[in-house]
Amino acid sequence: MSGIIWNLVSFIVALGILVTVHEFGHFWVARRCGIKVETFSIGFGKALWKRVGKDGTVYTIAMIPLGGYVKMVDSRVETVPDDQLHQAFDHKSLWQRVAVVSAGPIFNFLFAIFAYWLVFTIGTPTVKPVVGSVEQHSIAAQGGLTPGMQITSVSGVSTPDWEAVNMQLASHIGDKQVTLTVASPDDIGMKENKTFNLSSWNFNPESESAMGALGFKPYRPKISLTLANLVENGAGAKAGLQAGDTLTAIDGSQVQDWQQVVSRIQSHPNKPLNVTVMRDGREVAVTLVPERKKIADGQVVGFAGISPNVAQWPANYRFDLQYGVVESVGKAIDKTGQVIDLTLSMLKKLVVGDVGLNNLSGPISIAKGAGATADYGLVYFLGFLALISINLGIINLVPLPMLDGGHLLFFAIEAIIRRPVSEKVQEMGYRIGGAIIFSLMAVAIFNDFTRL
Repeated sequence: MSGIIWNLVSFIVALGILVTVHEFGHFWVARRCGIKVETFSIGFGKALWKRVGKDGTVYTIAMIPLGGYVKMVDSRVETVPDDQLHQAFDHKSLWQRVAVVSAGPIFNFLFAIFAYWLVFTIGTPTVKPVVGSVEQHSIAAQGGLTPGMQITSVSGVSTPDWEAVNMQLASHIGDKQVTLTVASPDDIGMKENKTFNLSSWNFNPESESAMGALGFKPYRPKISLTLANLVENGAGAKAGLQAGDTLTAIDGSQVQDWQQVVSRIQSHPNKPLNVTVMRDGREVAVTLVPERKKIADGQVVGFAGISPNVAQWPANYRFDLQYGVVESVGKAIDKTGQVIDLTLSMLKKLVVGDVGLNNLSGPISIAKGAGATADYGLVYFLGFLALISINLGIINLVPLPMLDGGHLLFFAIEAIIRRPVSEKVQEMGYRIGGAIIFSLMAVAIFNDFTRL
């Protein structure tokens, strides 16, 4: 329950920040264009907090934190006194109205740049994208990828860490091929290109990473079968296991690596396992009964409360992804541009069918992401905010009535025909756009529930 509350609080904080940024963009530009703003609201419904500013605008924080709005004087919506018509939105020039509507998404992009600037300025500890293993006969193996190679770029985009690699690979869903530039472990300083044929690539973002679907995994320090720590009063401690024990067999079957141990324990919640360990040069047998534990997707697994010795990362693999205050500006702009390109690419592939509707995520998935990144720390939460802010900006620019992009579409038509689009046509457009938006929302929410 505490996890659900944490996710919910993180989601509300994230959404509150991003909605405020978006609506402030509309508000700030409207004020600069001389438009009177009656209400600036974060959330909908009953007001939890309200204040009337010196400018006459009512500032509100409402009960339902799922959006917000800026209410401007508009003679199409209500009767406006003659002496206030010059402050009405619909009485402003076409380019002023375009500026006001565009400002929301633009501020989302500017916020993403600011958030990434903070991320790069603060810095994050990370590791170089060095390949650890490659599955035989996989796409990666056929492309010539081998363990020890460091991926320096994907299709020409620099990839300093695994996050960048996975993001760039995911952008190639539906493509025929992808080219990785790698530094070979045998030829220090030499780089070569590896082209993967993606015609047989079956990638499901819900269940695996892009690199896993291609058949390779990142390098990880060797995990031994010797226990390093035990949770006090955990299943392992109750069974009599001790730090320093080396696991050798479970139910009579020899164990070769730690993943075998994890799999056996997780598949036996509340079921006894006969575990054999080496302790001080002699074999010791214990009976381990893993506790039941419910993980994020609702699945029940066994949990023993034991952890192994893990080798240190090689010093040359670890680094801090951090830049100076000025250099971080350019890095933040580049990162924002990359995420925008990826998002637009995925939207295009969603439209043409290369990406299925089952990949859409709704508020529950976003809440989980908010909670998970907030759990890791400020830098990771800022990265999440930047990502969602970019997506919010792009989605709002989709040319569907009810979205900012729909208004901009009507303004583009107005610029061509030299007169505003009729209210009847606009109303019809809002109905069609609303039906499409609500249908997509329903699919996204349904996908969320199927992942619970």
